[in-house]
Amino acid sequence: MSSTAVINKTPAALGERLYFLDWIRIFAFGLLICYHVGMYYVSWGWHIKSEAASSTLEPLMFLTNPWRMSLLFLVSGVATRFMLGRQSAGQFAGTRSWRILLPLIFGMAVIVPPQAYLEVVQKLQYQGSYFDFLNLYFHNYRGFFIEGKRLVLPTWNHLWFLAYLWSYSMIIALAWKMFPTAFLKLEKITDSLTKGWRMIFLPIAYLAALRIGLLSEHPPTNNLTNDWYNHANYFFYFLMGFFLAQNLRFWNATAQLRWKSLMMALVGWIFIVCYMRYYDQRGDAPLSILYFQRIVWVMLAWSSILALCGFARQHWNRDHAKRELLTTAVFPLYILHQTVIILLAWQLLDWHLAPIVEGPLLVFLCFAFCYGIFLLVLRIPLLRPIMGMAGKTRTSVSAAQKIGNLA
Repeated sequence: MSSTAVINKTPAALGERLYFLDWIRIFAFGLLICYHVGMYYVSWGWHIKSEAASSTLEPLMFLTNPWRMSLLFLVSGVATRFMLGRQSAGQFAGTRSWRILLPLIFGMAVIVPPQAYLEVVQKLQYQGSYFDFLNLYFHNYRGFFIEGKRLVLPTWNHLWFLAYLWSYSMIIALAWKMFPTAFLKLEKITDSLTKGWRMIFLPIAYLAALRIGLLSEHPPTNNLTNDWYNHANYFFYFLMGFFLAQNLRFWNATAQLRWKSLMMALVGWIFIVCYMRYYDQRGDAPLSILYFQRIVWVMLAWSSILALCGFARQHWNRDHAKRELLTTAVFPLYILHQTVIILLAWQLLDWHLAPIVEGPLLVFLCFAFCYGIFLLVLRIPLLRPIMGMAGKTRTSVSAAQKIGNLA
């Protein structure tokens, strides 16, 4: 069999497990924790802010800001493809709804309210107790205005990702049910459009057209029913992950292009930092420069994702004793992490620690608290569903055995 024939076979056909995709998923959610700790220290709007907040850290934030959520949707698309390869569309829709909507509802009712409460305490000097606030929260109170915007209660804050993921998953499930043969054709089309130079420049061209054409009129809102630019962007990444999930040729190509992709990402990052330092403060960028910045923004995003996938394919495509446990932990840690960061930061306010000390401490404590809660929930079958975990399956039993070995 020729090498070309081997490359074009799917991982399943080759009997190869693409472990690096699990590691990318673990890395992506870990990166999200670091990013949200960073949001506490930059001048951009966030739920609560450090007394030392400034623009100092912002250039580093731009390393991941253009692509961190897009990567999560791409990885989710990959996972969706493998799930639909094992389940019918109806089974997938039911499982996905249970695993996403229940944590979303629980998160909005229990996990997210402390974020909104501390936000109105810090920014509006709200004097009521937490229980007073909960009464307002669950009665759809509309009287809080922060930085000129109405605070909508109840809210999903960082859990907006779950609502979007569920919506995209249901669209795919319905289409899979109605047009099963079309997906095979679309996978072949996607394969042909992501060969050679096209795997770099065609996605950039599409994403640049979206950003130039939609961003000004439809800026990101994280509002499921009114977020057209984000939907066009994130659903594209979700579909790319879905249609390329089993394309071993594509993943091998990312490894071959990893250094070129990294260089493109670094050049794009330098330009974005310079642009933001000069024009973002003045707010008078010529239209041609603004459009060029949007092209570079998506170039930075796509080339960064290609580089990460390429390096992971080259160096992380191996199993590890903790991979299964960490993969199981990803979703619960995502649900918990932002509230844990905000509660920890609030407790540390009176300590007046320097950000260079406090920031890494917040990252460490967030991981420690979230992981500890995950290990506890993993041992209690009734609690697993509210954290997006399956019941007592082979995975959870295996993970629990590993915990026992570590204890």
